[in-house]
Amino acid sequence: MIAYMLFRVFYFIGFNFLIVFSGWAQVHISSPDQNILVVVSLNGNGQIFYKVSYKNVTVLQPSKLGMHMGAENYETGMRMTDSGRVSVMNDSYTLMHGKKKHIHINANVRILRFMNTNGQPLFIEFSVANDGVAFRYHFPGDAKAHQQITKEGTSFNFPSDARAWLQPMQVSKTGWEQTNPAYEEHYQMDIPVGTVSTMGAGWVYPALFRTGDIWMLITETGVEGHHCATRLSHFSPDGEYSVAFPDPREVITGKGLLPRVVSNYNSPWRILAIGSLATIVENTLGTDFALPKVAGDFSFVQPGKASWSWINSKDDYIIYDEQKRYIEFAADMKWQYCLIDAGWDRKIGYEKVKELADFAKTKKVKLLLWYNSAGDWNTVKLTPKSQLLTQELREKEFDRLKQMGIAGVKIDFFAGDGQSVMEYYQDILKDAAKAGLMVNFHGATLPRGWSRTYPNLLTTEAVKGFEMVTFNQNDADKQAAHCTMLPFTRNVYDPMDFTPMNLYKIQTNVQRKTSAVFELATSVLFTSGIQHFAESPEGMSKVPERIKDFLRGLPDTWDDVRLIDGYPGRYVVIARKAGNKWYVAGINGSETDVSIKIDPTLFGARYAWMVNDGEGQFSFSESQPATVQPVQISMKPSGGFVLMLE
Repeated sequence: MIAYMLFRVFYFIGFNFLIVFSGWAQVHISSPDQNILVVVSLNGNGQIFYKVSYKNVTVLQPSKLGMHMGAENYETGMRMTDSGRVSVMNDSYTLMHGKKKHIHINANVRILRFMNTNGQPLFIEFSVANDGVAFRYHFPGDAKAHQQITKEGTSFNFPSDARAWLQPMQVSKTGWEQTNPAYEEHYQMDIPVGTVSTMGAGWVYPALFRTGDIWMLITETGVEGHHCATRLSHFSPDGEYSVAFPDPREVITGKGLLPRVVSNYNSPWRILAIGSLATIVENTLGTDFALPKVAGDFSFVQPGKASWSWINSKDDYIIYDEQKRYIEFAADMKWQYCLIDAGWDRKIGYEKVKELADFAKTKKVKLLLWYNSAGDWNTVKLTPKSQLLTQELREKEFDRLKQMGIAGVKIDFFAGDGQSVMEYYQDILKDAAKAGLMVNFHGATLPRGWSRTYPNLLTTEAVKGFEMVTFNQNDADKQAAHCTMLPFTRNVYDPMDFTPMNLYKIQTNVQRKTSAVFELATSVLFTSGIQHFAESPEGMSKVPERIKDFLRGLPDTWDDVRLIDGYPGRYVVIARKAGNKWYVAGINGSETDVSIKIDPTLFGARYAWMVNDGEGQFSFSESQPATVQPVQISMKPSGGFVLMLE
C-alpha cells in the first residue's frame, strides 16, 4: 500500500500539469512556445504564490496572490479545489489607432479555483502568451450588497540583482493648484530593485525591470468604472513590489475610492510583458486584455494631427485672431485639427468659436475645445469648468458642441485614481461617443487600454510632456534622455499626448537642447490618435519645404512596429509601417555619439530618403541615395534621424 504522504497525482495537458503532495499544490502554465513558465503553488499557511521563468531563468521569485473582499480573507487559509484545464486563446481584433492595426492573440489559458476558510470561492485566471503573462481574479456569483475590495495581495518579487526604470507616483493634492497626481515625473533610471520612491507615493505603470538580459514591463488593463486604478507600492523590501490602491483623497468629492464588487466580479488584468527589449516595445498585451470595443457607431473617429497655439503663446493668446491663424497653419500643413485651449469661452465665446468652426470647415480643418473637468477637487480657475460633471450637463454641452461643428474635447485636471474617478472618465467617454465627439484627457491617469474599448479616446497626457520644456530649463536639459524612456514605458500600449516636435525655437526664455531632427523624429517615435504638434507658424516657416512635405504626408495610423535598437534612457530607434512604407526614426539621449546600421533591404525597400542632423541645432541634412543599401547612421547627443523607406 502506497503511503498517502508520498502520494502524487500527475495530470498532464501538454506541458501543463498539477502536482498534489501532502496538501501542497503546484500548477504549471506555459506559453505556446514553452519559453515562459508560470508555477502557482500554496504554502503551509494556505497562501497562494506564483513564480515566473523565461527560458529557464527566474524573472519573478515566488510572489503573492490574493484578495480581501469586505470581511472575507482570500489571501491566507486558501485551498485549491480545481486546477482547471488548459484552453487555447486564439483571437483577433482591430485597433482604430495605435502602433498596430490588426492584432492576433495566442495564449494558453488556465483558471484555478480556490476556497477560503469560510468556504467562499476565488478563481484566478492565467493567460500565458509567447510575449508575457496576464492574470486576474474572479469572484463567481451574485455580488454581496455594499461589498468592496479592501486589499489586493498581488506582489512582484524580483531577484536581488534586478534593475528598474520607474516613474514616481505624485502625491495627491500637491503641485500647481493641487492638481496632482497626473503621471508627470521624470523616470528614475537603472536603479536597484527595492529603491524607495522619492515621493513616497509609489510607482506608476507601466513599470520596467531587467533581470540579466531579460526585460519585464508591468502594467494593468481592463479597469472598468467599478474599479479603482492601482500602482506599485512605495516600499518594496528586497525587491518585492506590491499592488497598492490610491490615496483616499483621489476621489470625486463624496464618492467612492475602492473597487465595488459586482455580480461575477473580474478584477483588472495584471500584465507582465517578458522577453527582449523588442518584445517590450512591440507586444500588445495591454490592449489584448482590455475590454473589446463597446457597441456603437464610431465612424466619426478620425485620427490625425493638430495645430495648437497654447504650447508656444500660452493663455494670453487664446483669442479669435490667433486661433484663426492656427487654423490656417493646420490647413497649410494638411493637418486635420486645430485645438483651442483654456479660456476660449471667455476670451472668444461660443458664438465666435462657431464662426471659427465654420471658417475651419472651409479649410478642411475641424476644431477641438479644452474643458476643465474639475468640480471642487482642485482650485484651478480656468474655464469652461464644471460643465461635464453630470450626465445631464454633459449631454447638454456635447449637443451644443455638435451643433457648432466641434469634433472633440480636451478635458483637463482630474482627481486621481479612485473608483469614482475611473467611473467619471468612462461616463465621459460613453456620453461623448453618443454625441459623436472625440476625447483627449489631460492632467489624467494612464488610460490602461481604454482606447480599444472606447475608440473615441484618441489620446491622453499622463506624461511629462513637451510643455515641461517651455516651463523651465532643468526639464529642458533632461528632455533627450526622458524622451528615450517613453517608447519603452508610457507609450508601449496607450496613446500619449506628449505634444512633440518643436522644430525651430520655443517662445519662452528656456533654451531647448535637442536638435531639430531629434524633434522631427518624435513625430514618428511617439504614437497618439491625434498628434498635437508643438510648432508655431513662425517656426515652421524656417523649416525646409521637403521637411514640411514629409510632415504633410506623415501617416495618421500605423500598421506595424519594430524596435531596431535602443536602451531606455540612452537611445531608441523604431520602425513603423503604414501601407507600403516604413518610417524609421531614432533619437539619442546620451552624452556620446551613437552609431546605428540599418539595412533597408530587410524592409523590402526600393526607395529611401533620410534626414539627419546638420552642422547647427536647427539644420537638416537630407540625402536620397541612388541605390538602396545598408547605411551607417551616427546620432549626435540630443540628436536624431528619420529614414523613410518605400
